[in-house]
Amino acid sequence: MSHSPPDPQAAFDEHRELLFSIVYNMLGSVADTEDVLQETWLSWATRNREQDAEPIEQPRAYLVRIAVNRALAHRAAVSRRRETYVGPWLPEPLVGPLTDPPVGDDAADAAVHAESVSMALLVVLETLTPLERGVFVLHEVFGYAHTEIADILGRSPSAIRQLAHRAREHVHARRPRYEPDPHVRQQVTERFLAAALGGDLDALLRILAPDVTLWSDGGGRTRTASLRPVHGRDKVARLFAALAPRSGQGLDVVYRRVNGDPSALLFAGDTPYAVMVLDLTPDGDQVCGIYTVANPDKLSHVN
Repeated sequence: MSHSPPDPQAAFDEHRELLFSIVYNMLGSVADTEDVLQETWLSWATRNREQDAEPIEQPRAYLVRIAVNRALAHRAAVSRRRETYVGPWLPEPLVGPLTDPPVGDDAADAAVHAESVSMALLVVLETLTPLERGVFVLHEVFGYAHTEIADILGRSPSAIRQLAHRAREHVHARRPRYEPDPHVRQQVTERFLAAALGGDLDALLRILAPDVTLWSDGGGRTRTASLRPVHGRDKVARLFAALAPRSGQGLDVVYRRVNGDPSALLFAGDTPYAVMVLDLTPDGDQVCGIYTVANPDKLSHVN
């Protein structure tokens, strides 16, 4: 009895979340990720329509290979846009509910939601080469073996091991391995927002680490975003204290997970005004990084 081939749409849909997560972590842009997924679907659908083509035994592996290589091809266009971008560029935030969704039976497949890679780590990944970033994402985030990555990228396993080692050293030098407790992060975020929106300079000076850095991504579309990163407790505190009377009035704060971490969304009425993600010192007591995304184009999918 002959078996009918699996439905291409069903097979694609089954792996779409994984594909989205991998590509988003390689590109940091939802719109570019959707473009890559569309190209991946077209390539997959075309391949499945070919009359004399061999059946694809492992759709997941096939789809991941297409998506990763399309993402690498897109990286050049993303980099060109970055060159003309006004002010600091931050990844497009992925916003989810504050409470954890229930874990499914297949934790490996649930991989791994894109939100599991923090905003701070995505910023560090921007400093890798496209190939290093692809290898890091596949190996460190999604657990692919070096030999599997070699097949995906058409490279030798030894070349992949070298890329993986370089990427890991680079990332760990800039991003020590620690993860603040989510409840602590939530409390610190609430304390920081109260001080920032209230213009409380003393409270800001207490909660900010001496070497704190503020990145504001407004894309040239908002007057409150700095055109370059702001370094140091005093400068950052005074900037927020000065902005509070102008921009803090009439804003509603909603707490959500942004790229997996408890974070703050600011709304002006029903319109998203900014997403704010804090990075904490290893002891969790102070804020060492502030990532503010206020470019309306990057908030269009936030509600």
